[in-house]
Amino acid sequence: MTKPKIYSMSFAKVYPLYIKKVEKKGRTKEEVDSIIRWLTGYSQEQLENHIDKETDFETFFEEAPELNSSRRLITGVICGVRVEEIEEPTMQEIRYMDKLIDELAKGKPMEKILR
Repeated sequence: MTKPKIYSMSFAKVYPLYIKKVEKKGRTKEEVDSIIRWLTGYSQEQLENHIDKETDFETFFEEAPELNSSRRLITGVICGVRVEEIEEPTMQEIRYMDKLIDELAKGKPMEKILR
């Protein structure tokens, strides 16, 4: 089976889109970084290194130091699919991140986003 294109897409190419999306709604890059660090366990320096190296999404999640166990509490629909029902692990991790960024852009408080 062919892997979805997003797996080989550079995280560094999507990252600025996350920031642009939330800044249009009055949120910040720092909040985006906080969400990503919470989800993946990366330090700020590690996150920036992956951006600089243009790591692909699959590698970005494979190398995550410690995926947050509370991420399983993330529910809802993203791209027309319920995130809790996605069976492929890497795709589910990507959609978890998308869902958290969406919640930030919609004005949800950080303490609720970071379950």
